Amino acid sequence: MTIDVVRLRVLVAVARAGTVTAAARELHYSQPSVSHHLARLEAETGAKLVQRVGRGLRLTEAGRLLAERGAEILGRLDAASAELSAHVGLRAGRVRLAAFPSALGTFVPAAAARLAKEHPGLDLRLMEAEPPEALRLLRSGEVDVAVVFRYDGTGPEDDGVRLVPLLDDPSLLVTAGPVTPSPAADLAAYAEAPWIAGCERCRAHLLALCAEAGFEPRVSFTTDDYVAVQAMVAAGLGVAVLPRLALSAHRHPGVLTSELPGPARRVHAATYGEPPDPPATAALVAALLRAQLGAGEGAGEGAGDGVGASLSSSVAVHTAVPVPGS
Repeated sequence: MTIDVVRLRVLVAVARAGTVTAAARELHYSQPSVSHHLARLEAETGAKLVQRVGRGLRLTEAGRLLAERGAEILGRLDAASAELSAHVGLRAGRVRLAAFPSALGTFVPAAAARLAKEHPGLDLRLMEAEPPEALRLLRSGEVDVAVVFRYDGTGPEDDGVRLVPLLDDPSLLVTAGPVTPSPAADLAAYAEAPWIAGCERCRAHLLALCAEAGFEPRVSFTTDDYVAVQAMVAAGLGVAVLPRLALSAHRHPGVLTSELPGPARRVHAATYGEPPDPPATAALVAALLRAQLGAGEGAGEGAGDGVGASLSSSVAVHTAVPVPGS
């Protein structure tokens, strides 16, 4: 069986966009052309991939399976193309990075600006993703580097994922300024308070910290948005634990922080596959290593200057490096 890559790309676009019309618009094809490619793909595979529902189409189980595998295949093909381009002296090519929000708000823009200055021919693409999604994108070949974080209790990553340590990011107790003028670093003092939890890894870390302090937190709100977390804390809706990077990226004037004892979360640049990395990937990891120096600083009380510098870097990088969809 031979599967045409163009037709596979059409199927993946239909799965992603949801309709033939949207897929045609995304691919800059006509609707009849998309339908023709789907029909030919069915003939090539001998499988029923789509079925008509009313005036539209939906994927069959076989279609969904092929679309999922197709996305991985196309990601790898695109990655191979970018790697070959990158081998031409880093004068051209593309490198793609997925990172969690507080990294994007602090040291990643500085790394991107450094990469653009040192290798102006490289096209850097940035994408926001929490660690589990970033690692999925990395394994499927949709990104070349993933900036992720791990806590002591985080399970091992999949085989093939290689981690380069970037920095240690301590945890901070975040409380409302007017309510707690001198926040205690002892979590047990807030055992009866409502808590605000974050992403899956951060929530697990919060539960572990509170368990060590002898209580189970009453989680009243859950959000991955560290700006929203601080706003809710400042409004007196609860207390939270945030990493220092989150406070460096954005600090609400109505919150106070106190660094918690214990191990910090560890931030890594993750790559996938056997070494050595392609030159463009290696150049990006090197830029991240240099840019993270001092990234964890300036998140204590009165850290306004550090936050301003981070935001200024973020504005500059978008003018220097093309970032789709931003």
